[in-house]
Amino acid sequence: MTLHIRNFCIIAHIDHGKSTLADRLLQATGTVSEREFHDLMLDTMEIEQERGITIKSTAVTMSYPSSDGKVYELNLIDTPGHVDFSYEVSRALASCEGALLVIDAAQGVEAQTLANLYKAMEQDLTVIPVINKIDLPSANVLEVMGEIEGELGLDADDAVCISAKTGEGIPELLEAIVRKIPASSGRDDLPLRARVFDSLYDPYRGVVVYLRIVEGRIASGQDVLLMAAGEVHTVEEVGRFGIRREPCRELSAGEVGYMIAGIKTVGDVRSGDTVTSSAEPAERPLSGYEEVKPVVFSSIYPVSSEDYEDLAAALERLSLNDASLIYEKVSSTGLGFGFRCGFLGLLHLEVVQERLEREFDLSLVLTAPTVRYRVTLADGSLITVDNPVDYPDPGSIQLTEEPFIRASIIMPDRYIGPVTKLILDRRGNNYKNIYVGKKRVEITADLPLSEVVYDFYDKLKSVTQGYGSFDYELIGYRPSDLVKVDILVNHEKVEALSMLVHRDRARPWAVAACRNLREEIPRHQFKIPIQGAIGGQIISRETITALRKDVTAKCYGGDITRKRKLLEKQKAGKKRMKMVGSVAIPQKAFLAVLRRED
Repeated sequence: MTLHIRNFCIIAHIDHGKSTLADRLLQATGTVSEREFHDLMLDTMEIEQERGITIKSTAVTMSYPSSDGKVYELNLIDTPGHVDFSYEVSRALASCEGALLVIDAAQGVEAQTLANLYKAMEQDLTVIPVINKIDLPSANVLEVMGEIEGELGLDADDAVCISAKTGEGIPELLEAIVRKIPASSGRDDLPLRARVFDSLYDPYRGVVVYLRIVEGRIASGQDVLLMAAGEVHTVEEVGRFGIRREPCRELSAGEVGYMIAGIKTVGDVRSGDTVTSSAEPAERPLSGYEEVKPVVFSSIYPVSSEDYEDLAAALERLSLNDASLIYEKVSSTGLGFGFRCGFLGLLHLEVVQERLEREFDLSLVLTAPTVRYRVTLADGSLITVDNPVDYPDPGSIQLTEEPFIRASIIMPDRYIGPVTKLILDRRGNNYKNIYVGKKRVEITADLPLSEVVYDFYDKLKSVTQGYGSFDYELIGYRPSDLVKVDILVNHEKVEALSMLVHRDRARPWAVAACRNLREEIPRHQFKIPIQGAIGGQIISRETITALRKDVTAKCYGGDITRKRKLLEKQKAGKKRMKMVGSVAIPQKAFLAVLRRED
C-alpha cells in the first residue's frame, strides 16, 4: 500500500501562489466538486481569506489515477509563506517525503524561497522546483531557470512550468509528483509509531489529532499512548482528510490522517509527540520538531476584568492550534490580570489578537511589544528580561545584551541606496551585497531584533515598491546600551506603556509616545501632563489642555468683577479636581503608542 502513497507539501515565498496551486490540484484530482469549489479551499480561517495569506498548515488527501494505470494516494500539506509562520513549515516538512518549491516566474528566487529550501534539505526531502505564473506578461522562465541552478543548486531540467491560475501544466506536475517523490519507507508489521504534526479543538468531539503514521497501524477501538504526555487513550475514530474529515477503519504506515480519542484537555497533545500502542509500545519515540523560540513578547489584558476567565480559556484553545504561542499569567496595577505572551513576529501577534477578538468576542489591551534581553548583574548572575516591568535597577547592572539577527534581503539593484539607508537607520552593521542575477542583488546585514519586529518589513516593502523580499535568522546576543523609558500620565507611571529601548532611540520614542497619547486621551476638566522619563529625568512632555465650561455665559454686560469672581471660583474647583482626579486612558491610546513614528 505504501508504494502508492505520496506525502508532499508546497513551500514558497509569500504570494508565489501556493494556495492557488493547491486549489488546482484539488480540482484536477476530482477531490472537490465544481459545485462545492471556491477559491483558497484550504485557507479555511476567515482571517486567511481576508488577508489572502496562509497562516495554518492544512492537510488534504487526493486520489490520482496515474498514466501507469495505478491509483495513487497523494497527501498534500499546504504551508504558510510569511517568515513569522516558518515554524508551521518545519512541522509540515517533518511529515513528508517531498516538497514542491514554488517560484514566481516574474519575481524569481526570493529570500523565503532559499530559507524554505534549506529547511527541506535538512529533512532530506526530494524537492521539485515549480515555476508558477508563466501566464503573466512579465514572466521570464529562462532567467528563473538560471536562478534555480545558480542560487538554489537544483537541476533546472527537473523544473515544472505551470500556471496555477489557468491550470496549465498541472497534469505534468501530478505525474512528476508520482514519479519523483519517493514512497514512504514505513512498514505495517512494526509496532505503531505516529507523529503528531498538528491538532484542532472540536467542541463536540474533543481534540482532533493530526497524524503521520510512520510505522504500524492505528484503528478505532485501539488503546494508544502519547509518549511525551504519558497518557493512555482509547481511539474513537480514525480517518483521512478530504475537504471534510472522512472516517475509515484504520490508517497504515505512510498515511496521513486524524485520530479522535476523547482527549478533553488541550494541554495533553503537543506537536511533535509520538503516538504508539499501549499494548505493544515502540522502544523509542520519533524525533520531535525544533523547539519553538518566541522572539516578540507582549502582555494581553481584557478591557473588562470580568473577561479574564474567558481570555484564559481562549488562549488555551488557540495554543492547541498554534504550537508557537506561549503565555503565562501576569498582573498590572493599571490593567489588572492578564497574560504575558510570546510570538514569532509582529504579524503573528496581530493574527493572534484578531483571532481572540473575532472568534472569542473579546475586547483586549496589548502592551508595547518587546524582545528578550539578557542582563548580567553586578554579582555576576545572568537573567533574561522580556517585560520592562522586570528590568532591574540600572545601578545593579554590569552588562546588557540584546538579540541580533542576520537579515537577507533580495531585490532589484536600483533599490540598493534606499535599503542601505533603512538598514543604517536601524543600527545595522556587517553589511554585504552580492549580485544574484543580472539586475538582482542580495544584501546581508546584522541588525538588532528590536529594530526589526516593529515595522521593518513594511518599510522595506515601501522603499523597494514591493519588490524586496526579507528573511532572517537569529545569530545570538551582543552588548547594547539599553534604558527603560517610563510614560507618566498626570504624574502617575503607566506600567503598560514602559519600554526598553537603545539609549539613542529613547528620546525620539518618548516624544512620539507622548504625542500619540495627547491625541488619543480625551480632555478632562483639568490640565493633564504626559511625560517620558528615564529614571527621574524627564526627556519629553506634552500637555492636554483642560476643558473649560463658559461660566460667564449668563452674565450680560454689567460689572467685570462678577465675571472675574466666577472665573476664580472655577479655577479653584479645577485645582481641587486635579488633586483627586484620575485620568481614564482609553484602549486606543495604548494602541497609539505602538505606532512607530520615525
